[in-house]
Amino acid sequence: MSNQPLRELLQRESIQQRCESVYETFGMLTLTVSKENLLALCHLLKHDSALQFNFLSDICGVDHYPQRPRFETVYHLYSIPFKYRLRIKCRFELDELPPSVVPVWQTANWHEREAYDMYGIAFVGHPDLRRIYMWEGYDGYPMRKDYPLRGYADHYNPFGEARSERTEGA
Repeated sequence: MSNQPLRELLQRESIQQRCESVYETFGMLTLTVSKENLLALCHLLKHDSALQFNFLSDICGVDHYPQRPRFETVYHLYSIPFKYRLRIKCRFELDELPPSVVPVWQTANWHEREAYDMYGIAFVGHPDLRRIYMWEGYDGYPMRKDYPLRGYADHYNPFGEARSERTEGA
């Protein structure tokens, strides 16, 4: 299936002014966006009558350690009426977190909680940001690249790695 009709729709000024780039990878169009423009772009993509990206299928966290900016969120969208697929990528550091897209798609609640639990990405404005897999009080974020393979040593995990000063605030 050709992406040309969607590519033409994404060339409109209202979308271009919110995006940093548009490219295609493995047959899927991808938009890169700053955290400042993420929420406005998502609103536009969902509510525009020619696009109608009404289904958020996934949000993934990515750790690019040691690169900067270190973290990225990847949003996979689907337009049910038009059968378009689209990916949005947003890179940032932990001191400049992205906004929650729960006001746009309610299902983002669970996806953002997963990214928080695994990567420590705390979405600004999220209505109920708490762990979803790991128990409350769990120390660390297991999908980060600097997280030790055996975890950290504690009462339940005597074979884990001892915490160093470098990992204390990570």
